[in-house]
Amino acid sequence: MAYKNTEKAKNEAVEWTLTHGMALKQTDDSARHPAFTLTPTVIESARFERLKSSVHLLGKLVHAVSQDHAFLVEAISPITAGNVFFKALLRMAENIHSHAENSRAENRGVNGQTCLPLLIMRSDFMDDATLGPKLIEFNGIAAGMGPFGQRIHELHRYLSTQWPSPYAEWSGNEVGEPIPNSALNGLAEGIAASTWKIKHEFSDAGAPTFLMVVQDREDNVYDQHLLEHALQAKGIRTVRRTFRELYDGLSTGDNRRLMLEGIGSIDCVYLRAGYQFSDYVAHDIVDKACCEALAQTRVMIEKHRVAVNATVSQQLATSKRLQMLLSSAPAESLTRFGLTESEAQEVKYLLGDMIAVDEQSAEWIKQRPLDEWVLKNQGEGGGHCVFGENIHTKLTALDPNEYEAWSLMRRLHPLPRSQAAYVVRKGEIYVIDDLISEIGLFTVHIDGEPALDSGGYAGYLIRSKSSQVTEGGVHSGMGALDSLAYKG
Repeated sequence: MAYKNTEKAKNEAVEWTLTHGMALKQTDDSARHPAFTLTPTVIESARFERLKSSVHLLGKLVHAVSQDHAFLVEAISPITAGNVFFKALLRMAENIHSHAENSRAENRGVNGQTCLPLLIMRSDFMDDATLGPKLIEFNGIAAGMGPFGQRIHELHRYLSTQWPSPYAEWSGNEVGEPIPNSALNGLAEGIAASTWKIKHEFSDAGAPTFLMVVQDREDNVYDQHLLEHALQAKGIRTVRRTFRELYDGLSTGDNRRLMLEGIGSIDCVYLRAGYQFSDYVAHDIVDKACCEALAQTRVMIEKHRVAVNATVSQQLATSKRLQMLLSSAPAESLTRFGLTESEAQEVKYLLGDMIAVDEQSAEWIKQRPLDEWVLKNQGEGGGHCVFGENIHTKLTALDPNEYEAWSLMRRLHPLPRSQAAYVVRKGEIYVIDDLISEIGLFTVHIDGEPALDSGGYAGYLIRSKSSQVTEGGVHSGMGALDSLAYKG
């Protein structure tokens, strides 16, 4: 009977995910559930509360960095020789900055301003067994899966109520009170605030409009649609377009209003694309290089009075390059970005160790333990990190002009769950006895100010995987959606 209940509970959990939009698209008319755990990961109350109370400082810091154009140019220029994509991003940032300076000088547009920076950031941490929670990376562009983070928390609560016996068997005595997660609601509230702000500036009638820039043939549409549905419930119209579809569909209205053909005025633009070169490719554009053409579409958006996440400068400010520079800088130097001395010290506590790569790195890494460092480039998403003995091989293969585009980060070693974890993948239960977790905390700032009463904190996303797996993406199936509970 216990096995039968376990199977029924698992099957009901799979059906719950699909009926609540926690799914990944397979074909035009089919979807599958992402991998997920059946019980939460536990964390000590003091560790989580410190993260939650401090993470808004990272948003404050990143906004200030993104607004310091001279600092961005100085920081990013060294990597452009070895990274063509960041060379293009920096060129875009300089174009936008020049336009903003000219606009302010001539007092054009609403209050002489261009776009309204909306910083939606997911700061990803691992809770190292010795060092405590340390930042792995900033995600300032396409920082997704907040809706899934809330849904898996809701699923765990559902299972604890509907199937208390299997749930107790899966979780053991370790799991205490679940940690609330309203990431979907928090993100929607922050986005709605910026969208209505622009709408009110122009004092026009009708519902405001939110534009999500998406990738072609996107499979993560359900996570995105959950956010759209939450915005629609707040009276906001939502539309989806690729950069290619925007290329010849955008125009300028009165007072630098952004207009979209067939839709009208746009109040907020949210980028779920633009973090890789392929997002700017359109082979049917023959009058100029396609990537340059679609890049200019992104530049055009920021030259208008519209709320934007992520701006090009926000993308640069959340790059691995900037993370390395901020992590290796003394705490007192961070006060130039508007942090108090105590805030700068708290930020330094959160930042993990990172060091630059140079001609000595290959020989140096040979002397270090294989599991002590991770080699990272500037890529977003999975598959960009190098581990173990492959680090030395990669370092020796780098051209000297590529050194600046890479960095070494101290590898974090969180304690795995103290007992076996149950993960559902493709409808089947897998037992993993060394599950570790990555903790993503969302923050929302509008022009540098917290967008929520919580001080900018907007919920969390937990992705868990075996400690033997180096890449733990949910899309790949190696990582599983998870939630948090206080240690029992």
